[in-house]
Amino acid sequence: MHDFIPVYSPQLTGGEWDNVKECLDTTWISSRGRFVEEFEQQFASYVGTAHAISVCNGTVALHLALAGLGIGPGDKVAVQTFTYVASVNAVRYVGAEPVFIDSDPVTLQMCPQDLSRKVASGDVRAVIVAHLYGQAANMGEIASVAQRHGMLVVEDCAEAFGTRIGNRHVGIDSEVATYSFFGNKTITTGEGGMVTTDDATVAQLLRKLRGQGLAGEREYWHDVVGFNFRMTNICAAIGTAQLARADEVIERKRKIAEYYRQAIKGTPLEFHHEQPGTTHSFWMCSVLAKSAQERDTLRDYLKSCGIDTRPFFYPVHSMPMYQEWDHGPYPGADNVAYRGLNLPSFPALNDHQLDRISTAIHQFYRG
Repeated sequence: MHDFIPVYSPQLTGGEWDNVKECLDTTWISSRGRFVEEFEQQFASYVGTAHAISVCNGTVALHLALAGLGIGPGDKVAVQTFTYVASVNAVRYVGAEPVFIDSDPVTLQMCPQDLSRKVASGDVRAVIVAHLYGQAANMGEIASVAQRHGMLVVEDCAEAFGTRIGNRHVGIDSEVATYSFFGNKTITTGEGGMVTTDDATVAQLLRKLRGQGLAGEREYWHDVVGFNFRMTNICAAIGTAQLARADEVIERKRKIAEYYRQAIKGTPLEFHHEQPGTTHSFWMCSVLAKSAQERDTLRDYLKSCGIDTRPFFYPVHSMPMYQEWDHGPYPGADNVAYRGLNLPSFPALNDHQLDRISTAIHQFYRG
């Protein structure tokens, strides 16, 4: 009987234990302590932005970003329908309305042409661009559309830490970008997130809103309604250790992706390729089956072999609470959402496990 291979598992083999032990020994376990500021500074340096504001998870990072940009009731926000639901939920948290955008069926990212059509009326205030599975969206075209229509740009980089366009990290050519450090992300803090910006005024407001709207001049004096979105020192302690090994982890994930790309040759599966001019961080190694039925049957077979997978996200417009904003069709999103799956993608995957996965896939298609 083979050991079970999960779709993801965090790698905690650096200085995480020593950092967390310091938090426990010094009793700095809440949102104050040296690791919070260090993690923010080191993260900002890594991605190439002026300001990084740590928060307690990736969803509140999106919520805080929209609030910090003044998005609220009466506003419309463009967001792709093929994305994790948090990208859209954050729009509703601030009282705004989503405008669903289709996806490119090859890159899996937001379709700039559909964005241009959907915002032509000029009443869309912002766009959230989610870089899915580690591949960068076409930010050149999307930014051009946003500029023509006066839209603010928020990049949801929850799945794109380490992803680059040219030599620039995603998330630095927009007003605000957000990240997630959930346990299955390329770097993790268990639960955690980050908001980044080059705008010092926006950064100051984000920090204020994150900490219950504390005015700063007087203790316990608050002059706006804020949130309790702070990251703990323990989470930041894990994050600093994770960040120290980030390049090594991304390099390994790219090697795993290349193994899969070669290994699935001779099967009907389509691999999610890196697009020209970008560096795909391969948070998840993704493939497309010919049909939803084939995808589901393959997943069942791999599960019987002790290999976990996960399906692609459902298009958000199809979910009950968002159907009133469904102004489809969305041919690109519907084309890929029901055919796609993510293979095991964690950096500690060894060659024997990769061979097992490859062999199982080929056995499935040989019948």
